[in-house]
Amino acid sequence: MKRTDIDLTGNPFYLSEDDMKWVEETKAQMTEDEKVGQLFVPMGLSGEDGLVRHLTGDCHIGGIMYRTGEMEEIRSTHEKLQNRSKIPLLIAANTEAGGDGMCAEGTTFGKPMAVAATNDTENAYRMGYVACKEGAAVGLNWSFAPIVDIDKEFHNPITNVRTFGSDVKRVRDMASAYLRGAKENQVAVTIKHFPGDGVDERDQHILTSVNSLTCEEWDESYGYVYQSLIDEGAQAVMVGHIAMPEYVRRINPEATDRERYLPASVSKELLSGLLRGKLGFNGVISTDSSCMVGYTTAMKRADAVVNSIANGCDIILFNKDLDEDISFIKQGLADGRISAERLDDAITRILALKASLKLHEKQKNGTLIPNLQNLSVIGCEQHKQWAKGVADASVTLVKDTQNLLPISPEKYKRVYLNVIQRKLTDAEHPVVRQWKELFEKEGFEVTVRDRTTTIEFENFLGINMTPKKQDLMGELYRSVGDFTQTKDLYVYILNIENGSNNTTARIDWNVIFGLGDDAPWFSEEIPVLFISTANPYHLFDAPMAKTFINSYHSNSNSNAAVMDKIMGRSKFRGVSPVDPFCGKEYLKL
Repeated sequence: MKRTDIDLTGNPFYLSEDDMKWVEETKAQMTEDEKVGQLFVPMGLSGEDGLVRHLTGDCHIGGIMYRTGEMEEIRSTHEKLQNRSKIPLLIAANTEAGGDGMCAEGTTFGKPMAVAATNDTENAYRMGYVACKEGAAVGLNWSFAPIVDIDKEFHNPITNVRTFGSDVKRVRDMASAYLRGAKENQVAVTIKHFPGDGVDERDQHILTSVNSLTCEEWDESYGYVYQSLIDEGAQAVMVGHIAMPEYVRRINPEATDRERYLPASVSKELLSGLLRGKLGFNGVISTDSSCMVGYTTAMKRADAVVNSIANGCDIILFNKDLDEDISFIKQGLADGRISAERLDDAITRILALKASLKLHEKQKNGTLIPNLQNLSVIGCEQHKQWAKGVADASVTLVKDTQNLLPISPEKYKRVYLNVIQRKLTDAEHPVVRQWKELFEKEGFEVTVRDRTTTIEFENFLGINMTPKKQDLMGELYRSVGDFTQTKDLYVYILNIENGSNNTTARIDWNVIFGLGDDAPWFSEEIPVLFISTANPYHLFDAPMAKTFINSYHSNSNSNAAVMDKIMGRSKFRGVSPVDPFCGKEYLKL
C-alpha cells in the first residue's frame, strides 16, 4: 500500500511555502462549525440574499454548484457568494461537454463519445479548454469532469455517450487531454465515477449499482485509468454509489456480504484502502450526489453522511437538508465516529485544493470572479468553429449494406420522417422541425410521423377513431403496393438521450400484435435510413437496419454534419469508440 499522509508540496497540490502558511493559519483560526461547513457542497437553488447569507454565514459551506443558467445572472450570483464567504468557495459545474454545462450561452462542444469518435486527443484538449475557459468567465474553479467511466455494458442507460467509449487507452488519453485544457484555465478537475460505472446495466441514481469485475480485471481497466490520471495531477475524485465486492474482499477478507455490496461512497475498504492506499491518491475525495437512491438506501442517512467522512471522503455533494446533514456530522464528531484527526485531514485537503487554485490570492485582490468583459469568451467564434470540427469528424457510418448512400431528391423524393424520442412528439416539436427543415432544404418532400397519435386494438373495431387515427391507419395499415407508391425513403431519427433516473435507453416502437405502427415493418419494401443522435447501440433494437449512422449528439452542428455526409458532400470520418453491433454478429448483416 502507498502512503496516505497528506503531501502539500507534491501531486496534486504543489503548494508553495506561502500557500501552506495560508492553509495552516486558516485551519488554526476555524471553529468546529466552520470546519464542518467546509465538508459540504450543496446545490445552488437561488441567489436570493437570505439564502446566500445562510449558506455562507450560518452553514460556512466549502463550495457550491448551480445548474446551467444565464451567464450574467450566474456570474452575479457567484460574485455575491464569494463576497460573503469568509473562506473562498469552490464553484463547480458539470462541464462534461462544453461551456453549456455552466451557462446557457456556453458552447455546446460535443458529448465525450463524439469527441472520442474523432480519434484525436486534440479535440479532448479543446473540450476541456472550452468548458473551463467559458466556465471560469463566470466564476467556475472546479469542473465535475472528465468522466472516465468505461462503457462496457451496452444496456447501461446513463453512461454510453457521456463516456469516451469502451477502449481503455482511448478513455485514458482523452481524459488526460481534458485535464490539460482545464489546467490552462486554473480549473480543478474531478475524475468520476470511482470505482467505475459502465459495468452494470443499471443506474446508480436509482439503486446501488455494482462494478462486478475481478480485482485483476479492474486493475487492467479502471485501475489503469485512475492511476494514470492521478499520477498526472487530477485534483479530485468523485466517488459513485457503486459497489465493488471483489476489491472489498481483497482488502478485507473478513468483510460481510453486506459490507461487500455497500456503495463506494461509504466504504472504508474502497475509499481508504483502494483509492487512498493502493492508488495513493493525495487529493480531494467527493461523494457523488448524496441525494441519489444508490446512496440513500444503503443505510440511514444519519449513518451514511458520517461514514462517508469517517471512511475517507472529504466532501458531501448535495443534500436532502443541509442543516440536518450538518447536525449528523456534528453528532458523529461528538460520539467519536468521526475523529478530530479525520476532520482535520479533510479540511487540510479542501483548503489545499483552494490554495492550489490560488483562491486565497484571488480573494485578496478581488479577482475570484472575473470582470464582465471576460464574458465575451463565452460562445465565441473560435470555440464554435472547434465544436463544428468535432461534429464533422465524429459522425460514424456504422453500416450501409444496401448501398443507399449518398441520397438525393432525384432518387428518393418522398421522405417519411419519424423522430423517436423518450416522449411522444408531434410534428411541431423543435427537434422534429429541425430535421424536417434540413431535409426540405435539400429538396425532399417530407411527411412527418405524428407520434402522439397511436393505434390501439379498439381502433380496429372502429371504436374511438378520431380523424388523426384514421389518417394514421391509412398510412400504416394499407397494402404494400399502396405504401411503396407513395414513399421513396423512410428516415428514422433516434434521439433517445441518456439521462439519470432511467432504467433503460431503448427504442420504444408503437406496435400492436407486431403489426407495425411505427416499427420498420416495411424494411424489405423500401429503403430505410437510421440515424441515431444520442445512443450508439440502437442497432440492438433495429436488427433490420441496413444503413445506420451514429452521431452521438443531437445539437445543430452534428445534425448539419450528418446531412452533409448522407448527401455526399462530406466523407464519414468517425471511428466508433464502442462496438455498435453489441457483440452480435448478425447485426452486421
